[in-house]
Parts: sequence; structure tokens; C-alpha cells
Amino acid sequence: MRGRNYNGLGGFSSHASSMISSLKNNLKERSIERFKSSKVSAVYKKGQIDKKASPELLKKIRLKTKKQRQISLLKNILLFVVIASIFFLIVWLN
Repeated sequence: MRGRNYNGLGGFSSHASSMISSLKNNLKERSIERFKSSKVSAVYKKGQIDKKASPELLKKIRLKTKKQRQISLLKNILLFVVIASIFFLIVWLN
């Protein structure tokens, strides 16, 4: 007996029908109004950055992020050295 969504493809009916419905849904028009930003400026932690930020402000932000990355890298290296030294001490003492 044929089911409700029989499309003539035999055993592959559920897979084929789901693929067809997925393709149909992809072709539907969607409103992108909800994805558009209505804000004029963005918030950056303790300050606010306008879309027309000055070059000095951008330079400050770059330097700040560079410094944060360096600190994070140093912390990671220190953590790795401590863990490696503990591991080698345990192996050496046994």
C-alpha cells in the first residue's frame, strides 16, 4: 500500500521527499529585516565605538588586543612549562 507522501520513488520515498521539501524551503523568500542592525554604534567593553572611529582609537584598540594576546601567550607557555616539569619530575623520581 502506498503512504500519504508516496512520490513514486519506491524505498527512497522518505529520503527523497525530505530532500525535495528542503530544496523547496531553501527557495522561499525570507525577510532579512530582523538581521539588519539598527544601532549606529557598537559597545566595546568599557566604551563605545562609533562606526566612524578615529584612527587613534583604532590604534589603541589594536595595541590593547596585541598586549592581551601576548599576556595570554605567556600564561599558556608558563602553564605548559609547569605541567611539563611536574611530569618529568614524576617520571624521574620513579
